[in-house]
Amino acid sequence: MARSKTVLLVASGDLRQSANEVCWPAQKEMEAKLTAVVASLGYTLKRAHPYNAKVKHGFIASQKEGLAIFAKLDPEAPLIVAESVWQYSHHVLAGLMSHRGPILTVANWSGTWPGLVGMLNLNGSLTKAGVKYSTLWSENFDDTYFLTGLGSWLKTGVAKHKTAHVKAFAKAAVPAQAKKVAKVIAQDLRVNKSIMGIFDEGCMGMYNAIIPDELLYQTGVCKERLSQSALYYAATQVTDAEAEEVYKWYVQQGLKFHFGTDEATELTKAQVLLQCKTYVAACRIADEFGCETIGIQYQQGLKDLLPASDLVEGTLNSSKRPPVKNAQGKVIRAGQPIVHFNEVDECAGLDGLFTNRVHAALGQPVANTLHDLRWGDWDKSGTTKEYVWVFLISGSAPADHHIDGWAGSDSLRQPPMYFRLGGGSLRGVAKPGEIVWSRVYVQGGKLKMDIGRAKVVSLPQAETERRWQETTPAWPIMHAVTYGVTRDQMMAKHQANHIQVAYAHSAQEADLAAYAKAALAVELGLAVSFCGTKADGKAF
Repeated sequence: MARSKTVLLVASGDLRQSANEVCWPAQKEMEAKLTAVVASLGYTLKRAHPYNAKVKHGFIASQKEGLAIFAKLDPEAPLIVAESVWQYSHHVLAGLMSHRGPILTVANWSGTWPGLVGMLNLNGSLTKAGVKYSTLWSENFDDTYFLTGLGSWLKTGVAKHKTAHVKAFAKAAVPAQAKKVAKVIAQDLRVNKSIMGIFDEGCMGMYNAIIPDELLYQTGVCKERLSQSALYYAATQVTDAEAEEVYKWYVQQGLKFHFGTDEATELTKAQVLLQCKTYVAACRIADEFGCETIGIQYQQGLKDLLPASDLVEGTLNSSKRPPVKNAQGKVIRAGQPIVHFNEVDECAGLDGLFTNRVHAALGQPVANTLHDLRWGDWDKSGTTKEYVWVFLISGSAPADHHIDGWAGSDSLRQPPMYFRLGGGSLRGVAKPGEIVWSRVYVQGGKLKMDIGRAKVVSLPQAETERRWQETTPAWPIMHAVTYGVTRDQMMAKHQANHIQVAYAHSAQEADLAAYAKAALAVELGLAVSFCGTKADGKAF
């Protein structure tokens, strides 16, 4: 594969020093295992950038740093991007785009240290950028699947995965009703168009989450570029009395807040009231600019000004939410979600819009959200023998998705490592039921969509708690079983750290919703693939 048997290693990290410092020990342990495995196969894994004692980690922590490192590397050398943490793809993306040697992205399989989430984002970004790469993942780096793939890459520069679960839309038997619904919605979008509100693009280096305008316009959707400074200012203009009304609404609905007194580590009412003001401001800006969907970046925009936006985002996506009046005194979209896409993931925003329109036309639940494809594991309780994914996100999940809705939800302080000013989450356990999952992405200069079916299962409290403790206990969780898609098949094909989900009333209705959304996407120019099977095991 290479002129020598030396393989270079780079590790992209967070932009936040606190996260890099906390996560470094896990990364160090992962790299040690990977180095040993590569050595056992007759190759040498060499770090391309040193540990920095001053900052107490060895991550590439900025694009500036990444470019300087790549400028000194042999552009023909085989290169592994090793990730056991969430990382900012733009730290290394430019360097990888100009790198000519074989590239392999590798992640640990862990809920606590979300390298697979970071790797999936990088993979989606590389795919969008047209960079050739291979990808692998493993829990301990000693399983046959990983070793076979690594051996192949070391010898040939390529590690391939079987994706027999994928079926092109053109080969599927799409019901006439689904096509009819899709044509009506597509025609409406072409004529009347929809506005997507973008509160600053490019959250956390997610290049894959930005849809080029010319591709988005083809779907009948236009961007309204908004500034998070405008959202912050609008939040400061919301009165204390209005914030109290939103807070009282939450309490009346049964949402439980876990308050403390230490602003640095605990949730306080003052933090929540600022979240209430941000919610009101977001509703009013969406109304003012006519945005059908909006995405708030927060992470590197508002994090130094306001508490986390996640409670805001989940509330926006809920069908039942606190009423907010506009300047004319009219309640803004009463009884309807204002579709929000977490972390300004525009691909999720377009998917959320499609989902809302299709489910409304079919009389199905419209509330939808993205989640991180965070992790997965076999059920330790013995309740099910099926592989159960952990879909988990800091915010954006609507109360509609939780067992007992608002009354079954609670709010915990966001982790200080990521959210210095705190703020509450909208946490809950996703209710059992049939869902449609999907992902919009960019590949080869075109918009594409992968779509499939799954069910949400109920697990005992102890198993749910185990999964929360393995990931992030403050965040909403969904126990998902994908139909006809194994863990490794999902990882091999999925082009993002995020996955879109929406419920339907029954398995048959979920199948129809999946067909209809796929047909809508095709009508508007997307290339669509069905992944896996329907609930009954039959092909699409």
